[in-house]
Amino acid sequence: MMNIKSIYTAVKGLFILSVAALLNSCEVDTTQTVTTFDNLVMSDEFNVDGAPDSNLWTYDLGDGTSNGLPAGWGNNELQYYTDRPENVSVENGYLLITAREESFQGSSYTSARLKTQGLFEQAYGRYEARIKVPYGQGYWPAFWLLGNDCDVNIWPACGEIDVMEFVGDQPTKVFGSAHGPGFSGGESISKDYVLENGRFDTEFHVFGIEWSPDYINYYVDDVLYQQITRETIAEETDGEGEWVFDGPFYIILNVAIGGELPGSPNADTIFPQTMLVDYVRVYQE
Repeated sequence: MMNIKSIYTAVKGLFILSVAALLNSCEVDTTQTVTTFDNLVMSDEFNVDGAPDSNLWTYDLGDGTSNGLPAGWGNNELQYYTDRPENVSVENGYLLITAREESFQGSSYTSARLKTQGLFEQAYGRYEARIKVPYGQGYWPAFWLLGNDCDVNIWPACGEIDVMEFVGDQPTKVFGSAHGPGFSGGESISKDYVLENGRFDTEFHVFGIEWSPDYINYYVDDVLYQQITRETIAEETDGEGEWVFDGPFYIILNVAIGGELPGSPNADTIFPQTMLVDYVRVYQE
């Protein structure tokens, strides 16, 4: 039988180990702020078949030239965006954005780019969408936000928040980025998120941001993997960058083909393919 001293020593050791384990499990990164936005202010569950809800969605059309950009939307993309049901529709509870290989208006591919510009625009909150993406060299699907003053405050001064971008031949990786004066295009502030198990093209995942006056948090399936703050921008740009994320932004969903980031499709790329969106939801505090 153990004596009292031995029992005391054993219990004390277990207590110390338990506390240490608890402290380790509760460690947090104090440089990151996580908030919960739970007041739903906009949602599209895509429950009505047909065209997307015209009270929420409109379109960017063409190859970019009608929007004052060079052909290819400024990125040397290859698609022509349409609002045809062949490229965009709602079916069986999903928004479908389908990219096709076809000759159309001088382009070799068609797709769609939906936006809430002029219909839903908001500063701050949680933006999230549940999405399954296509796969293959040349595909470039995205879920992103753009400042609503871009017509007068020319990009990147208006700001851009990329909630999710996916390069089609890297099925386990997505990335989130922010663009503004001093950190745009290839110099954007960006970070990858890599799945340890699973793929983004074979299953749905929830992509989201929580955006406040002082930070933008990036999530995949509620896992916080990146935070961008005013201080981040200052550090990344040697003080030259400008935080431009204080006004209303609108939502964009699109599937681009080709361009500077993914490169052109190759002989193994399969067409048509579709990005499926289960829902889009926006919350405030």
